[in-house]
Amino acid sequence: MSKTQGIHHVALRPSTEDYQKVVTFYTDVLQMKMKRTWGTADKPSCMIDIGGGSCMEILSAPQAEEPLKGVLEHIAFATEQVDELIEAVRAAGYEIITEPTDIFIDDAKGGLPARIAFCKGPMGEIIEFFHE
Repeated sequence: MSKTQGIHHVALRPSTEDYQKVVTFYTDVLQMKMKRTWGTADKPSCMIDIGGGSCMEILSAPQAEEPLKGVLEHIAFATEQVDELIEAVRAAGYEIITEPTDIFIDDAKGGLPARIAFCKGPMGEIIEFFHE
């Protein structure tokens, strides 16, 4: 039995200059709910509820600090509204990488049909919308 209970949060660290753009993308375009905010005007931070008990933490980096870079391939959000989310992202002017597509993941358990799509977020992060 696993000692973990799932992902609590994924963290992004935009520059302070891009902080509000990133928050607006997740709260307005993707319609995720703000859970809490903290910090100062020159170094704001927040936690956004992304559903399923998980959160997105957004930690700003003042101009003197370089935003952290990592090896995260992409963030995948479970949703039943793949097409609607891609249209909201497109309307907000962000890049669509892969249009909504039906796929089948062949595995030993008989396979998994899914609908997926990919886009770029405001920091260039790759976002997948995934519906089983």
